[in-house]
Amino acid sequence: MRKILILIFMVSLIIIVSACGDGDVSDGEGEKNVAILTPFLSSVTTKQMVDTLEQQAGDKGWSTNVIDTNGDVGALASRMEDVISSNVDAIILVSTDPNQVKSQIDSAEEKGIPVFGSDASYIEGMTLNATSDNAEMSKLISNYLIEQIGEEGNLIVFTHRPHPGVLKRTEVLDELLKDYPDINVITEQEIQVPGPIENSRQQMENLLLANKETDSITAVWAGWDEPAIGAAQAIQAANREDIIVTGIDGNSQAIEMIENGSPIKATVKQNFDGMAEIVIEQMENVFDGGEVEDTEMYAPAELIEGK
Repeated sequence: MRKILILIFMVSLIIIVSACGDGDVSDGEGEKNVAILTPFLSSVTTKQMVDTLEQQAGDKGWSTNVIDTNGDVGALASRMEDVISSNVDAIILVSTDPNQVKSQIDSAEEKGIPVFGSDASYIEGMTLNATSDNAEMSKLISNYLIEQIGEEGNLIVFTHRPHPGVLKRTEVLDELLKDYPDINVITEQEIQVPGPIENSRQQMENLLLANKETDSITAVWAGWDEPAIGAAQAIQAANREDIIVTGIDGNSQAIEMIENGSPIKATVKQNFDGMAEIVIEQMENVFDGGEVEDTEMYAPAELIEGK
């Protein structure tokens, strides 16, 4: 009798342990941990994407960890190694050139961790990048500006080539200007990030002092809206409002300045929420055992100009 009771006890214990173990595995499979990394959280549009990614991931029941390295790409690589070591379920790079963290992307791929880009670019080893068609946006705004200045004049270019999207926009402008010999690029200035509005305003103030004559500066082409805002502020303060400024992104402050008749005459409004939505939708496909629809997917953009 005693042996029978011991046997019953042992069988019951095994059933209980097995049931607990099954519950633990089920819980682990249900929860997903997503790391969101960027060097540019101070940017209005980057923060918009990060906020949307966090919200939509939360709606799916996933936990998120946002890491901002405040413009330090070296620190970004280090922090990415940290999240890979922690065995996250996915990584999202926001407004980041993936070439700068290529070895980390390779490490993530080896461990089976999918890496997504939001307003980044796509390189081998990544799963997907969602962005706008930067070449088409640049053509749209650049052709608008060229038409507004009558295909001639003195142009200032504000850019930030380390950002893959801004780099593509600037390269497209370079190619377009080859067909317009009467447009003279006075200078191309690299805008500092973080702090692009303040930095572009300071640089524009210096350029206005160095070019005081009427018509010495015809227009400013900015690779995104924040340097366009800074340039416009300096132009307004100097009462040089004959100078035309354009940007790209659809930043709410830039759109308000366009509507109020500032030197910013147009921008191209990107769909940053749409980029984040694409990333989350495609990530869910991967989590469910499927595949992404494409490695590079675009959210539509539109030209916004003053009346």
